[in-house]
Parts: sequence; C-alpha cells; structure tokens
Amino acid sequence: MYVPMSQVLVIGIWAIAVVGVLIKCVFPGRFDKVAILLYLAGKTGRFYPHDLRGRCDVAQWLFWQMGGLGPMAGQIGFFNVYAPEKVPYAIERYARETRRLYGVLDKRLADREFVAGEYSIADVACYPWIVPYAGHRQNLEDFAHLKRWFTTVGARPAVERTYAGVEDVYAQKGASIPDDAKQLLFGHTASSARS
Repeated sequence: MYVPMSQVLVIGIWAIAVVGVLIKCVFPGRFDKVAILLYLAGKTGRFYPHDLRGRCDVAQWLFWQMGGLGPMAGQIGFFNVYAPEKVPYAIERYARETRRLYGVLDKRLADREFVAGEYSIADVACYPWIVPYAGHRQNLEDFAHLKRWFTTVGARPAVERTYAGVEDVYAQKGASIPDDAKQLLFGHTASSARS
C-alpha cells in the first residue's frame, strides 16, 4: 500500500502509518495519531515526561501540531502537489501559514535540543510534517534551529529505519499516486467514515 512520507510516524521502534483503516486495525477505538502516541507513551513509559509540568509541555506541542502544523502543512501539500487544478490563492495562503508555523517551531528550538526539552512524542508528532518541506514550499536554510533539530531527529536509528526507502512524493510536482490510495487519502465522506 502507498503511504506518503508525511503520514509515517516514528515512536521508539514502531512505525505507524496514519491511514484510518490501518490504525483502527492496530489500535481499536484509537484513531487519532496523538491519542495513539499518548497511549503508547503511557503504556511504555517512554518519550513522555513523568512530571506534570513536563507532560503539559509535551501536550501543548502535541496539540499545536495537531491544530496548526499538521493541518496547514497537509493543505499546502495537497494544493501544491495533489490538487487536480492549481489554486494560486490556496497555494500561497497555506505556504505562508506553514512558513509561519515553521518559524514558531524554529523559535521554540532556539534554546533547546528537542521541542519539549528531551526527545518526546512532541518531536515524533512534528517531525513527519517537516520531512516534506520542499513540497510545502519551504527551505530549511531559512530556519537554522529547525534544520538542526530536523537533522538530529532524522539521525535517530528508529527514524532512519522507518524512512529508509520511503519516497517523498510531496517533493515531486504533479506526483501520481494509485487510485486506491487517492480514495483512501482524499475520498472519504461522512458515509464512508462510518464503515
């Protein structure tokens, strides 16, 4: 099955493809990637601080990713690469907003190695949305701290194993994906989500 690079998550030794059907099979009742990350971190005791202040810090960055970085980067990826017709306003709007969000993350990383201090599920959640930066119309050279973090996280053995051989289709203009993958990624309706 085709899984775009931006939809791969890495936590410890696991790689999870964030495609609704797969997640429902692996984690019945848990279909949101943040819920899955919190579940796995809680179950394993890894990548999630034990103190309340640390957990709140990780949580705020998880929710920032879920409510900002993920949706905006997903939109620029769609309009820039997959949309059947080019919509210049949408491309410019989402590229500009994604740039702003990259800037927020860059500023956050100015005085720390990882998003919430130590490597955590906040990094796991954010990293896949930075991987296809070219398809987001971004240049990591413009974000020194983000680039350093991106290189550091990307060098982790579990991340290297997960992304080995994964094609970055966002970076390819006019990328073609199989029809069944398009249906799975872009064709959901309210009735298909119930099945």
